[in-house]
Amino acid sequence: MPGETRTAYRTCPLCEAACGLELTVADDRIVAARGDSAHVFSHGFVCPKGATFGQLSADPDRLRRPLVRRGERHEEVSWAEAFRAIEAGLGPILQRHGPQSVAVYLGNPNVHTMAGGLYLSPLLRALGSRNIFSASTVDQMPKHVSCGYLYGSPLAIPVPDVDRTDLLLMLGANPWESNGSLATAADFPGRLKALQARGGRFIVVDPRRTRTAEHADEHVAIRPGTDAYLLFGIVHTLVTEHLVNLGALAGHVTGLSQVGELAKPFTPERVAAACGVPAQRIRGLARELAAAPTAAVYGRIGTCTVEFGTLTSWLVDVVNVLTGNLDRPGGVMFPLAAHLRPHARSGGKGFTVGRWHSRVRGLPEVKGEFPVATLADEIETPGDGQVRAFVTVAGNPVLSTPNSGRLDRALAGLDFMVSVDPYLNETTRHADVVLPPTDAARKGHYDFSFLALAVRNFAAYSPPVLPADGGGMDECDILARLTLLVTGQGADADPAVLHERMLEQALQRVVAAAPSAERTVAELRAMVDGEHPAERLLDVALRTGAYGDGFGARPDGLSLARLLAEPHGVDLGPLRPRIPEVLQTPSGTVELCPAPIAADVERLRAALDRQRDDLVLIGRRHLRSNNSWMHNVPALVKGRDRCTLQIHPDDAARLALTDGDDARVVSRAGSVSAPVEVTDRVMPGVVSLPHGWGHDLPGTRMAVAAAHPGVNSNVLTDEFAIDPLSGNSVLNGIPVEVKAAGRP
Repeated sequence: MPGETRTAYRTCPLCEAACGLELTVADDRIVAARGDSAHVFSHGFVCPKGATFGQLSADPDRLRRPLVRRGERHEEVSWAEAFRAIEAGLGPILQRHGPQSVAVYLGNPNVHTMAGGLYLSPLLRALGSRNIFSASTVDQMPKHVSCGYLYGSPLAIPVPDVDRTDLLLMLGANPWESNGSLATAADFPGRLKALQARGGRFIVVDPRRTRTAEHADEHVAIRPGTDAYLLFGIVHTLVTEHLVNLGALAGHVTGLSQVGELAKPFTPERVAAACGVPAQRIRGLARELAAAPTAAVYGRIGTCTVEFGTLTSWLVDVVNVLTGNLDRPGGVMFPLAAHLRPHARSGGKGFTVGRWHSRVRGLPEVKGEFPVATLADEIETPGDGQVRAFVTVAGNPVLSTPNSGRLDRALAGLDFMVSVDPYLNETTRHADVVLPPTDAARKGHYDFSFLALAVRNFAAYSPPVLPADGGGMDECDILARLTLLVTGQGADADPAVLHERMLEQALQRVVAAAPSAERTVAELRAMVDGEHPAERLLDVALRTGAYGDGFGARPDGLSLARLLAEPHGVDLGPLRPRIPEVLQTPSGTVELCPAPIAADVERLRAALDRQRDDLVLIGRRHLRSNNSWMHNVPALVKGRDRCTLQIHPDDAARLALTDGDDARVVSRAGSVSAPVEVTDRVMPGVVSLPHGWGHDLPGTRMAVAAAHPGVNSNVLTDEFAIDPLSGNSVLNGIPVEVKAAGRP
């Protein structure tokens, strides 16, 4: 009834922390959002982003109906007209030039939706193009590659057991601002405070004195991009001082002696000059990690977005292995999400890259995609296989990828572009058709990605909070219709066809995996719960997962119905050891010294004596931002300007810069002007700009963001600077010149 108020619970989809929200709903509007105190994982914690969940859903600039470009303008049209426009624009390109003429970019928000977790793979398979790009190669691909080589799967990523560790060493991570990344930990700051309260310590290695560093027991300042030298110095110390102790890993690790040989040139004294950390402190860190009852080394975006990203990611886990802290309580461990099953046995095909290469620069495929740093090459370079059409799903590469000014210009030259996105932003303004999904409050939510990275195993499902928008379209339906369209089934194809096909395929896999159960697909189909196609697929995954009810075989197990009855989530207990089961390398062991990584060590050694640049640029995060997609909510952009160029007082004095001046920042790729913030939070020789800003381009419809535009730091990053093992862009440690540009 009108005027009635009710309470609803759901998981926040706005970052990786997977916090529970308690929502107050009145007249089918979310009027308040706060932390769910009964949530089994977050226990009432909420950050400023989660508190604005209702404002984001109700954003007046959010698109709710499709747009089609007519001349220089985008006009609202019906769904039928939008899909007919896609068929008319995309069909001839596919027919004339083949699937390689179409590229796809998948943005970060895809891992925050059920549609992204379930329906992107069918779309990519149907399209058949190798020109697949994603945000992974601007933030995390080095970790996937290093773990792929070490453990046999790029998704086998160990996370710090922060709730039980005695010593946590964090490199390039700032969870006070980011809430954690590749480690799902609601209230990460609270967990760190609890670590200290029980007598433990955490140490932060970072070129900036971040908010996390301010709360740490110790802040170790390091030159940007040199974490691999620090870590190799630690490995050298562990080996030469006979501090290596594999513990329970003994018998499950190969390549130990080879790693010791690789570490020989990287003595603490040798690497100290390169990384800026004294040799004595490097040795001390190694000894403390070895002596702690339990310890964990955790590296995040600052260790991935650098010149030696894969080597650094690998060395993080090497140190965990050498100190016996991999796969043990209080160390780093492998979560087991409710929708996944443990492997039947250890050993597998392992991990490889380079199954195909990009057309222009010959860059190897990694995890089924190319580095986004070469996307503009593929659009601009004529010839057979040139990218002529582009599909983006929940991404804004014009702000988030290297030398984004060049990519912006390249997108303007495409023959056709379609975007699945709720905003007309800096990227989608180039699209011929924009398909906006319904807002998060009107669809169910389960974290396929983040529950597989949680620091404690739990499961939670959130049904829709608000009723469906009668004129809108669910994202699963949008992606299903695109999938059917590119396979020639027409603009008016019924998405239910794909929904049922996917469910039948899922049930066929269940039957094939347990033939002794003597159940048919039809029998299982009759038992599946869920009103929405994504719910039905989730029900199958939960019931056959590690904690599932096995379709009735284990009555106390998990199912969709069980999670619906538990709105605050189901606690599945602390992380448990998973070695050797988790290892899918050909040897069935932790292959500590993979040949591709060993070969890249020479590149690191050769750079030891390289002259260091006078000034290098790094990025930074803010608690009220998430890349480029949270800047249209007034509560999240209010206050003082956050898009400033932070510079150390010594450098400011040398360059005659003072607070509030405009500074011109110049790199090989481009230049921007930004207001100066003089602060000793950054090291001498380092300047810092936040990423995700630059909302001053014409043709967008994001009024709040446009009123707080900031500058796009990725105008400065270089598309030719990548980590060769992973293809990840180098976004930190960029050589720049800074010049006074007067006062604004």
